[in-house]
Amino acid sequence: MLEKIKLTQDGFTLIEMMIVLMIISILLLILSLPNMIKSHQVVETKSCKATVQLVQSQVGTYEMEHDGELPTLQELLDNDYVDNITCPNGKTLTLDSDGKVHEPE
Repeated sequence: MLEKIKLTQDGFTLIEMMIVLMIISILLLILSLPNMIKSHQVVETKSCKATVQLVQSQVGTYEMEHDGELPTLQELLDNDYVDNITCPNGKTLTLDSDGKVHEPE
């Protein structure tokens, strides 16, 4: 005799699994977003400081090659001492009369 197969619902449906995965994804995004924003700000700050150090060293190189004459930032660009004089945030570096390079504020 053939037995009748009893249909039971023992597992989760595909829709239920997708909803659970979507909720987990949203929670992970909420938890990780502040860390990503903080990391981005740290990278921008450190990158700007590295740019200042690079330009400062090139100011010193220019002074040595031109008998102590202080360059302008534009002269550093024109003579290929540096490729750019801006920080990653788009602000331009400044050079004071003592030859010290400063981050934009």
